Amino acid sequence: MRFLLDLLVMNNVPANPELTYYIAVILYESTSNLPGYKPLYQESFVLIKGASEEDAKVKAQDYGLKEETSYLNENQQMIVWSLKKIIDVTPVLEETLSDGSEVYTRHFRNYEAYWAFEPLLGGEL
Repeated sequence: MRFLLDLLVMNNVPANPELTYYIAVILYESTSNLPGYKPLYQESFVLIKGASEEDAKVKAQDYGLKEETSYLNENQQMIVWSLKKIIDVTPVLEETLSDGSEVYTRHFRNYEAYWAFEPLLGGEL
């Protein structure tokens, strides 16, 4: 135990760091060798606790890589899901999480582009 404390002090790491919640926006892509396969993308909003924004970014990257997977679909065709990009890592908007807490916001100017991107906006799933 003493060795661990000495190691933390030598590296200027607080023994009991204050952790903050961050939201990581993570983009995944599905691929396949099937002829004509159209990639499917998944955007995930993941709650991460980190000692700093940089720490949260590292954890988000690790999380995204850990979630990569491959499987045979119902037609026995290989589908691969891989991390495409960490889009954003930002502190949650409210320090105390409770019912109705706003955790992430982004702004845009091109409503038509958003309409084309967001399937739920047009009623499509």
